[in-house]
Amino acid sequence: MCRAKKEENNGAAPLRSVSGEVFATFASLLLVALVLMCMLQTGLSCAYFAQERKSALTAVLDGATAMAETYASEGNIVTLPGGDNELVERAKTGFELFNTSSDALVFVADRDGNILMHTGKDVAESAKIPQNLQEEMDSGKDIFLMGTMDDTLHDKYYIAGRRVNLGGSEGYLFAATPVHALAVYIRSILTMLLLSSAVILIVCGILCMVLARRITWPIEQISQAAKRLGGGDFTARAPVTGCQELADFATTFNNMAGRLQNIDNSRGQFMGNIAHELRTPMTSIKGFIDGMLDGTIPESEYKHYLGVVSQETGRLARLVQNMLDITKLESGEVKGTPKNYDIWSTVTDVVLSDERRIEDGKIDIQGLGPTGTMVYADPDFIHQVVYNIVDNAIKFTPPDGVIKFDIQQENDMVRVTIENTGDGIAPDALPFVFERFYKEDRSRGLHAR
Repeated sequence: MCRAKKEENNGAAPLRSVSGEVFATFASLLLVALVLMCMLQTGLSCAYFAQERKSALTAVLDGATAMAETYASEGNIVTLPGGDNELVERAKTGFELFNTSSDALVFVADRDGNILMHTGKDVAESAKIPQNLQEEMDSGKDIFLMGTMDDTLHDKYYIAGRRVNLGGSEGYLFAATPVHALAVYIRSILTMLLLSSAVILIVCGILCMVLARRITWPIEQISQAAKRLGGGDFTARAPVTGCQELADFATTFNNMAGRLQNIDNSRGQFMGNIAHELRTPMTSIKGFIDGMLDGTIPESEYKHYLGVVSQETGRLARLVQNMLDITKLESGEVKGTPKNYDIWSTVTDVVLSDERRIEDGKIDIQGLGPTGTMVYADPDFIHQVVYNIVDNAIKFTPPDGVIKFDIQQENDMVRVTIENTGDGIAPDALPFVFERFYKEDRSRGLHAR
């Protein structure tokens, strides 16, 4: 049986997808915008409704005042208590017309603020007009407020009032409309906004899904390519699609994958070259030793062939050391210790160490005339570089060929030139000379890296 792989995130919060993040962001911004718009709309609606009610109630007051003055000219003064019942009912019937046409109740109070007449059921007959409102109206100003006017009304109303003088009798005339009309109006606005918000959120959700898909698809492709690359498939590439930033990201990823592929190919070919280089001396060593053991090589030749075995063993040691040096350089274990010294001493030491090979190859050495050129560098690193180049020159210089040396001072730098006769490096191989692990292997008719 196989146990399902358990994924852990070390107690971190669950990760959300890009589409979820996009939708959450857009939805949050949209909800905030809708709430602000709703608050603004509600405030503007309240202000507008209050202004509209004030204008309407002022018009009702004007009409009621004109009607009361008409009644007063006929001897029916509504601001006087104890009037004729028939005349009072006639005036009340007239004022009720405003109740029908404008949904506004009208009530009248005498000079002391006592209510004498009203056209609605919400007026408390025993109530009295607050003193502060009487004083404000006595100053000649019309009042406008929202409330119950100290329980004069049983419910909240928009109220407009003014002081009137009818036939020499002063009193107060009021018109009022219920506030619940505003609540109905605001409720209808909120309902409309909520329905609009729901539709907008649905549309926004669909658009977010489409937009998030356009964003996440290239990212998913890059993620899949990265997983393949991490699994060792260096041919993995991401499609260059989407917006400019994602396209640049995919291009950068593909460039990185290409470089990793080149490095992987170079390492593989390098290891093949190393195996080839190791196999050759090992085959020679084994052949010579087997020849001495089975008597194929006479005892008188032992010294010569043991010398060959010693050379091949030294070659193996150098190959192994080169591999170790590469590993140490890559890991940063090797630290340079630069100092001032004569670079000609390095060149001379390398040439002298290969003197036998040079003589066996009948190679002419030119330009080896030390003049004492001081440099500031690590002697061991420079020795390794010069040795590799000279070793390569000896290897590919034909018999009776020439190897030339030259060292020139150029400002604060020193140029070391090592030139040999022979076929040289093929033109198509020159661009790769300084790539890691590159080797031009003509014996196999290919460029090895």
